[in-house]
Parts: sequence; structure tokens; C-alpha cells
Amino acid sequence: MSVVEDTATFGRTRLSFADTADIDEFVSVLDRFERGEITPDQWRQFRLVRGTYGQRQTEDAQMLRVKIPQGVLSAEQLNALADVAERYSRGFGHITTRQNLQFHFVKLHDVEPAMRRLADAGLTTREACGNSVRNITACPFAGVAGDERFDVTPYAEALTRYLLRHPLSSTLPRKFKIAFEGCPDDHVGIAINDLGFRAVVSPDGQGRGFRVTAGGGTAIMTASGTLLHAFLPASEIFRVAEAVLRVFHRLGDYQHKQRNRMKFLIKTLGWTRWREEYDRELTACRLSGAVPTLDIAPPASELRGDWEPRSSPSVGHIASRVSAESTHGPGLHPVVVPIFQAGDDAYARWRATNVRPQKQFGYVIAVASVPLGDLTSEQMRVLGELALAYGGGTVRVTTEQDLVFRWVNTSDVRQLYRRLAAAGLGLSEAGTVADVTSCPGAETCRIAVTQSRGLGRLLEDHLRERPDLIAAADGARIKISGCPNGCGQHHIAAIGFQGSVRRVGSRPVPQYFVMVGGGVTDRGASFGRLAAKIPARRIPETVDRLIELYASDKTAGESATAFFVRVDLARVREVLAGLDVLDAEHATPEDFVDLGEAGDYAPEILEGECAS
Repeated sequence: MSVVEDTATFGRTRLSFADTADIDEFVSVLDRFERGEITPDQWRQFRLVRGTYGQRQTEDAQMLRVKIPQGVLSAEQLNALADVAERYSRGFGHITTRQNLQFHFVKLHDVEPAMRRLADAGLTTREACGNSVRNITACPFAGVAGDERFDVTPYAEALTRYLLRHPLSSTLPRKFKIAFEGCPDDHVGIAINDLGFRAVVSPDGQGRGFRVTAGGGTAIMTASGTLLHAFLPASEIFRVAEAVLRVFHRLGDYQHKQRNRMKFLIKTLGWTRWREEYDRELTACRLSGAVPTLDIAPPASELRGDWEPRSSPSVGHIASRVSAESTHGPGLHPVVVPIFQAGDDAYARWRATNVRPQKQFGYVIAVASVPLGDLTSEQMRVLGELALAYGGGTVRVTTEQDLVFRWVNTSDVRQLYRRLAAAGLGLSEAGTVADVTSCPGAETCRIAVTQSRGLGRLLEDHLRERPDLIAAADGARIKISGCPNGCGQHHIAAIGFQGSVRRVGSRPVPQYFVMVGGGVTDRGASFGRLAAKIPARRIPETVDRLIELYASDKTAGESATAFFVRVDLARVREVLAGLDVLDAEHATPEDFVDLGEAGDYAPEILEGECAS
């Protein structure tokens, strides 16, 4: 039964997204591959659509990506994710910028039991990777934000269920991304999606609908989505999505994998011709009756429901559990520092940066900051218990790689904070420059050239030691990617870093393209402009200088995002002068070692699987 047929699933109760037939098929096709009945290319295309991505390591190591539709996770699902992390990965998982959760260094024959454990809790890896409709993201504050037009979650979930395992969804030329937003501020970056749905109300104030944009994206050709519908009745979202997918499926480029996202098709055809093809398909969807309308009328805001808070584990019990846990395997691991006695000053700062009012009286929204998006298995279990005690039984992961509690009673905020701190998740500065976003980088990714996570950790540590810089940055965001593809969304950051390589003599040095001026607003996306190419070890000083530039040159009331869009690049380069220069005479031994590594930097770009 789909969510369309069962309106009782609106809110926090959800039906399963899993289907054990997917897992049985995975086992069968893997067996055929191992017997030599299908080619490696056929196997790769199949497993990618099932969320299994090959890492750069030559040994048996896969990345398993789990879809978290709209970022919503129940306590039961957090327990399942914890079990998979503990049994089949490194003891921790990684939140992505598309509200997925990834596990790395998973052995191929462990994928099946991992999938089955996830399916027990209603989670799927189907169409999490490959040339498919990827996880549909939505605002993590949907349903509880005071300034939203209406709760977009039921609509995003309904479209998720309609397109999951749809005949078109895994037979596309390239990946396809969809996002929903209901707030005036864009919390999910709808403008950089192939389809973006922003909640609007009809001119008479009676009907719900969406402002729809199409053709957004980043990577080697950045594009802000173009307006497709100023007002689309909410009942039409299935038809619009299918019409767009039909055009992409029929006319998209299946040969040139590096330039075949839908934005390239629109550029090749031109907007007018593409729009004609779309209108033709939309008419067919409407006339044939094969694509239904979405006939639901969920509440405009999320209802509290009848959940009763469970008892919470004690601070001491939480601290002892996360302290006793050990992670294992290659790469950077989460640094878990339980705080048994959290002081008043720390709580006050956390409350100022991580807590915001909820539209429902008497409740607040609380953000748990998750450095690098990494959660250990025991932290996941604790989060599930805290969700049952303080958050209505669910949490939401964000595109900023953090985690949101909703329905927190105002009288419980300090108790929640004390327990988050005991779990090592009580950091303040959510939504500030110290809340750094990063892709996995060259630790596991086949096409990344730098250890973006190493830089992310260095910058977070550096900035958290400098509250003056955090205050001066006024909400500027830092995002890091290890390659041009932009999984860390560096193109839409006020300050973005893209991994690259330079040579000093014959030796490679990790460096980053420094990009300024990215961001998303209700008018669309602006993309970072290249200001400099600076060795990795000098990036902290780069950030210091950029923040100081903003503080000294901004106009009254000008945000950091607006400033870096406006500022002349010549001025930025003047401020960063000298940091980009590195020669053999002045290079230090550390310059030749990537952040997070111990040995000499030896970049290796392998054939990627992003485009299968």
C-alpha cells in the first residue's frame, strides 16, 4: 500500500520503502556475475542501482548507500543502521548532502545481510546510486517551521513512492535529483536539482501547489533551475515528474557519461525545444490517464499525534556506552568526546545556535551537530532512544550533514542537550562557518584527488578555537569536495573548496580551488567563482583572511553570502596574495602530505562509477 492510499502515514508514521524481492534479485545477479554469465559492466550497472558503489581500494571494499527519504528516520531505523555499521562496516556511518547514509569498506558478500537488516526496518538502497531517480530530499523543518507555507513532506513522500521502482527510474541516461522546500529560506538547495518543488499557495489563497524549476545542477557545468511552472497544483506532481523523465529518457545522451545530466540536454535542445517536448509528454500523461493525480489533503502542519515520551537513558549511561565503543578500519574515524558535566556557558551557546522555535506552541527544534556527518553505531542507538524520549520517535538528517530533533518540549531542552553532550554530539555552532560540510573525498572515492575530510576536520577544529571568527563570519558556510563533481556542494557555499593537484618540481602537492560567492535563495542559485588555488596546508589561513575581508569590507547589514557574491575577485586575490605561491625552496615536508594522511601525497584518479 502506498502513502497515497493510506493517509494515516502522514506525519511520523511511515510504511516500508523496502522490498525483499530487490535483495533476492541482488543475490541472484551476483551469483550470475561470479559464474561469468554477465560482464563486469553489466554487473556494475546493476549493483549501482541497488546502492552498491565500488571504492578506490583494490581489495573487496564497497560503499553501501541507504536512502533516507526526506531525511526522516525512526528509532527502529537508527537501530538498524547501527547494526549495519557495527557488523559490516567500520563501526560508523556517514550522512551525505542528499539525506542518505553511507557505509564504507563493506565486503561484497556482506551487502546482502546488510540490505536485509535495513529492510527489516523499512529502509532500502534501491536507486540510491546509478543512473536513477535518487533520494528525494525535503526541508528538515517541514511541518514544524513557523514560516513555511505548508508541510511538503507528504507530497515528497508520495512522489518518492510513485517513482521508487518505476520503469523509468533506473533506465535513465544519468542520475536525476528532486527536492522539496516549503520555507522562504531554501534548506535543501532546490535550484541545483533536476526538479525543484517550492511550496506556494494559489492566488485565491485556497489551493496548495508548487513553483517548479527544472535543469539545475553543479559539477563541471553549473546551472540554476529554470522556471517550469509558477504555480502547479499539488495534485499534478506525479504527471510533471513523469513527463520530465519521459523526455530525459527518450532524448537524453546515453553515450557521453560526463555530460549527460538533464541540464546538458536542455542546453543542447534549447529551452524552447525542450519545453515543447515536455508539454507534449505532459499532455500525454494527462490524456491517457496512465499517470494518476495525487488526491490527498494532509494537514498544513505536522500534528503532534498520540506518542508518549519514553524514559531517557541517563547521562552517565550514555557516556559509558559511547566511550566503550571502538571503530575500526582505514581512514579518518569520528572523534567521540563525551561530556559528562556540560556547563552553563556551553549550554547557553548551544541553545543560541542549535535551537529554534517550532510553530507548534510549547515545542522547539534542536539540531545535533555531527562533525563530518559521521555517526558511530552506539551514537545512532542513543539518538534513537533520545528521539523516543524527546522527539516524537523520529529525527531528520539534513543536507548540511547534521541531525534535527523536532517536537522537543521547551521544558526538556536542557535534558536533551546534556544527553547529546554525553554522546559526544553536543557541539554548538550549527549553521555557522564552523559547521563544515564535506564529501568522503579520496579516502574512498575513485575520482577524488584530495582528502576533503581531512581538510574538513582541520577547519572545524581551527574555527571552534576561534569564536571571534565564527561571530565575524555571520553564518557563512564552508563546503568541501575532493573533485569537481561537487558531492560536498562546494559550488553553492559562500566559501567553497574543490580538491586539485599541483606540482613542485616533480612532486605532487594537494591543493584546493578557493571559490567564493555560492549560495541559494528563493531566486535560485549563485555559484562560487574561482579566486585562487592554494596548497591544502594553507587553507585555514585562507579562511581567516576571507572572514577578515568580509568583516572589513561589508556594507551595513550585508550578509556574508551577499558579500561574497558582490565582492570583486581582484580584491579577494589581493587579500589572499602569497598563499598561492609555493616553490621548492619554501615548501615544507608537510606540504607534500595530504591532510589526514601520513605518507607522501600520491594522487590517483581511477575510473569513476558516478556515471555508470
